[in-house]
Amino acid sequence: MTDFKLRGDYITLGQLLKAENLVEDGAMAKEVIREGLAKVNGEVDTRRGKKLYPGDVVEFEGNEIKIVR
Repeated sequence: MTDFKLRGDYITLGQLLKAENLVEDGAMAKEVIREGLAKVNGEVDTRRGKKLYPGDVVEFEGNEIKIVR
């Protein structure tokens, strides 16, 4: 599991996937999220704009990222 340090109050799911270089761009992020390939706290979430806060854990293609302050 890797940690992602927040710079603001939250980051969206699509932004996180891009920031961690798990997708090439926003269009790809939108597609993989819509297809249900990303999980937030163990549950599939299909909202690209899903706000992630400290303590949230995102799973995508075998990667686990924990949001930290």
